[in-house]
Amino acid sequence: MKINVLVAEIGSTTTVVNAFNGIGGPCPKFLGQGQFPTTVLNGDVTVGLKGAVESLRNSLKLDDIAYDEMLATSSAAGGLRMTVHGLVYDMTVRAAKEAALGAGGIIKMVTAGRLRRTDLKKIQEINPNIILVAGGVDYGERDTALYNFEAIAAMRLGIPMIYAGNIENQDEIKEIAEEFDVKLYLVDNVYPKVDMLNVEPTRKVIQDAFEEHIIHAPGMTKVRDMVSGPIIPTPGAVMEAAKLLKEALGDLVVFDVGGATTDVHSVTQGSEEINRILISPEPEAKRTVEGDLGVYVNLAHIVEKIGIENLKKEFPDAEELVENAKPIPETDREKEFIERLTKEAVLTSLERHAGALRHLYGPSGKKTIAEGKDLTNVKYIVGTGGALTRLPNRVKILEAIGKYGKGTELFPTSNSKVIIDNNYIMASLGVLSKKYPMDALLLLKESMEIK
Repeated sequence: MKINVLVAEIGSTTTVVNAFNGIGGPCPKFLGQGQFPTTVLNGDVTVGLKGAVESLRNSLKLDDIAYDEMLATSSAAGGLRMTVHGLVYDMTVRAAKEAALGAGGIIKMVTAGRLRRTDLKKIQEINPNIILVAGGVDYGERDTALYNFEAIAAMRLGIPMIYAGNIENQDEIKEIAEEFDVKLYLVDNVYPKVDMLNVEPTRKVIQDAFEEHIIHAPGMTKVRDMVSGPIIPTPGAVMEAAKLLKEALGDLVVFDVGGATTDVHSVTQGSEEINRILISPEPEAKRTVEGDLGVYVNLAHIVEKIGIENLKKEFPDAEELVENAKPIPETDREKEFIERLTKEAVLTSLERHAGALRHLYGPSGKKTIAEGKDLTNVKYIVGTGGALTRLPNRVKILEAIGKYGKGTELFPTSNSKVIIDNNYIMASLGVLSKKYPMDALLLLKESMEIK
């Protein structure tokens, strides 16, 4: 059978392949899914890719599979490891960090101001895939970004570097990159003026740099033997799908609870009322990743946060459930327990992602300010990832968001509608949207049962 497009999600442990037909026509269709252990550590990721395609063939009960195109997302080979270096933490550093996270980066180090010897040593130890240097508004402070870029370039690490700082430095940055033979990506300033973020150009360049890097990573060198279209980081693909869905439906927030982490993607400008009292700018599209909130690999962290004694009040057998935890819960009891942990992961990640109101008191009385991301205008709360697409009470877990908080947090309201990525294909559709946006949108709506 000839299939239009296969999209592979090459994870650190599992490779999933989703099949789509009718792409480019009026009725795109999701056909099914196959999966196989990722073989990046074996030295050839295409072994796992072929295994996932074979699994798909079996699930569709086909004699053979041929395809026109294969696209991919990847978090294998350690994902997109980045270090980020800026000038002032609450300004250029935060802007650069938002750009890196929104593109799907795993940020291993963040610095503000001039790099010290110990910082340079740490960068060397981390061995990131990409290094992002920013600093200074346009035509403002120049020296810090130049110093940092040259100090890193002089180590000759062979790592691509992105410069997204004061545009007045660009000619000198090019000269430094040439001198030390650094692969350079120049992009517009992520923080061109005070209180102005410009993260989208940097996000795009990060994804381009990732695609160029990933095919040279250990085990990934043969990936182009099968993948003919773009390869982008899996979290970046979810963000692409979220932005596409926002344009069609309105402001939204996406929760992706996995075995190791919980990612939150919001696409909203917030309310005019909150924007008037916001003390620092926030990007319209924002991603946060919580590395301690996973319902399998990091299950112990969530249990510790709730408290084992508190859990025992609901689950007298909590210790046994923790000890015998599986990647995918099987019994009703195991599912109930993972639902409790998933709810904790959702609400904790919400607290960390969203902003809040603060009251300041001075000679003129009380003044209210807002800090952080405003989610009060969110119309849709979206669930994706293993837990929030497969657990029986996934909708109820996300509905808890509208009733949560003390009133000062900038959380979604109870008017927000919960929708689920039932086919668990949001990341695949994010990469599909790079080439076929209308098809991706139709398939997103179908997966989420939106008429």
